[in-house]
Amino acid sequence: MTTHTEKTAGLIGLGVMGSAMSKNLLEAGFAVIGHDVSEAAMKAFAQIGGNPADSAARVAAGAEVLITCLPSAEALHAIVAELAASPGAARILAETSTLSLDHKLAAQKSLAGAGIVMLDCPLSGSGSQALARDVLVYASGPRDAYDRCLPVFRGFSRAPHYLGPFGNGSKMKYVANLLVAIHTVAAGEAFALARKAGLDPAQMFEVVSDGAGGSSSLKTRGPMLIADEYLPIRTMPLNLWRKDVKIISDYANALSCPTPMFSAAMPIFNAAIAEGYGEQDTAAVCRVIENMAGLPHK
Repeated sequence: MTTHTEKTAGLIGLGVMGSAMSKNLLEAGFAVIGHDVSEAAMKAFAQIGGNPADSAARVAAGAEVLITCLPSAEALHAIVAELAASPGAARILAETSTLSLDHKLAAQKSLAGAGIVMLDCPLSGSGSQALARDVLVYASGPRDAYDRCLPVFRGFSRAPHYLGPFGNGSKMKYVANLLVAIHTVAAGEAFALARKAGLDPAQMFEVVSDGAGGSSSLKTRGPMLIADEYLPIRTMPLNLWRKDVKIISDYANALSCPTPMFSAAMPIFNAAIAEGYGEQDTAAVCRVIENMAGLPHK
């Protein structure tokens, strides 16, 4: 059996966020064992010094702390089933994906039956921010398990936050992503207005970012909005973002909480996908507003 050390971390899911997390953990001096269903992701992981494993169970057997960063609830449940059936699996699983709370609670229950403690730890930040170790961890669950994970969290994030009982991490992420959705559309709208008014987009970005109109979403998406080009992706593709906004909408509706600004932004995201921008960055909503304004594109 592999001997666990304080400087070993296991990572399942090596996509945009997971690969950035693994890079930062390696640079922080961790040995990182990782797995992904994508051969290309596994190859890229090995090239930066990671230790690829051919299954989630192999990852969990080699690390006390296991991190999952997954694209869907189906992927989470498949991993949970594999870990629950694997003796010698990691004792703590920090789940960083943005998923519905019902799915995370079901996963927590399954893992508890196998003696594995699960933390609900979604991340706040984009893919480009993750590369720069500029993401936040919204952690919730047993405090002692969180404390055990702190060195790992500090290895790939700017700041981990402990938010109390399991599920509070996801709830906080829904609130944060609600604002991201509104701010993303607002940034696109501002650039469309600036272009329609004949202002220089780069100058507008520099001046507005320095004042009361600045935001993290504007800063992150600024280079794309200035160029009016939304590839390569700096945050996430619109098709994947659709999953996140549906989770927010469903959760707010379940609480009978009105979200009028968020609701007003949704048709713009839907129109961007309908117009063929689904595989481009979320900032491509700017194109929808520019089209409405009759602005030409390159």
